[in-house]
Amino acid sequence: MSYIQQGTKIYRRTSFSFFAAGFNTFAILYCAQPLMLEFTKEFNISPTTASLSLSITTIALAISMLIFGSLSEVWGRKPVMVYSMLVASGLCVLTAFSPNFHILLFFRTLVGITLAGLPSVAMAYLGEEIEPKSLGSAMGLYISGNAIGAVAGRVISGTLSDFFGWHIAIAGIGIISLVATLIFCYSLPPSQNFSSRKLEIGKLGKSLIDHLKDPGLVCLYGMGFLLLGSNVALFNYIGYVLTAKPYSLSQTVVSWIFIILIIGMFSSVLTGKLVDRHGKQKILILNLIITLIGVCMTLEPHLLLKIIGLGLFTFGFFGGHSIASSWVGQRALKNKAQASSLYLFLYYTGSSVGGTIGGIFWSTFGWDGLIGMIVGFLIIAFILTACLSKIVLKAKHIPTVKESC
Repeated sequence: MSYIQQGTKIYRRTSFSFFAAGFNTFAILYCAQPLMLEFTKEFNISPTTASLSLSITTIALAISMLIFGSLSEVWGRKPVMVYSMLVASGLCVLTAFSPNFHILLFFRTLVGITLAGLPSVAMAYLGEEIEPKSLGSAMGLYISGNAIGAVAGRVISGTLSDFFGWHIAIAGIGIISLVATLIFCYSLPPSQNFSSRKLEIGKLGKSLIDHLKDPGLVCLYGMGFLLLGSNVALFNYIGYVLTAKPYSLSQTVVSWIFIILIIGMFSSVLTGKLVDRHGKQKILILNLIITLIGVCMTLEPHLLLKIIGLGLFTFGFFGGHSIASSWVGQRALKNKAQASSLYLFLYYTGSSVGGTIGGIFWSTFGWDGLIGMIVGFLIIAFILTACLSKIVLKAKHIPTVKESC
């Protein structure tokens, strides 16, 4: 097989393509998050109900990824990703014309379904086309594109909504995403190491079940669930805190606080390099520790310390996600697209569950209760990491014994 090696022109083209793809995906996905305050006011709904504008998109995305990951085994990696991005961008523009919250949720559901073709296939493409030694860095660049898109989607939509309303904000994100789609389509090289096969539902379903029988993969899937569930719960409701007393910040200022997510760009790239040197397990634990320290710091009432806590949380979150996601692609020996789809299914399900349950904790117990929920999520993530370490150790020393945790 011919792999793409780091330092070559085609590696730079591929990395740039997936940077644009990650930007597209997360800009569309998270553009609704800073608009929840606007939805609460305009549609006279609760913060928990407003959070559905993001939660319903992510759960639709999660379920659809299981389908698109399997379809890419038949139709090919690049075609599925390109058409997914194109249709999702168009639907994002249409969402701006929603006359009420129910129609908005309808369009956001369709966006989640169509957007699924990119993240469910991206990691499989990288795992097949990038040489193993360069995969950590390539995955880090893709995740950094996710971070930039997450920042841009929130900052641009939040700022535009403050001046022109949420309709213009969402339409603007859709237009930008169409441009990112064209860049991706033009720059990404076709697959070289992919062989299509017939769509056999029975075999594809069996392979999904086989992945769930691997306790190591199950630990990684749980990790993704807990990490994004914590992230979305934190950032869904931070706007409500900062626009209220004693901070009383404007919507524009709160939107620009989301720029702190740019830290994820550096975190994911740095983590990829550290993993290549020190191994996945040690660096994953380090990132979880940083995440825990950061979320606890947001309990501090001083605004500067609260923002520093958000920064530390973001650093650890993106680092942990880049390790877990790339580890899935390496651990799955076959049907990598499906293994990645299962990871992302749990990852985005965590977003929906964490974001919605977080609203209940926020409404009932306030910010302290929400942070308590997130700390609980992270403690479970530490337990899964310990189980994963035990599984890997057994595989190295007693390969004939069935892995268990």
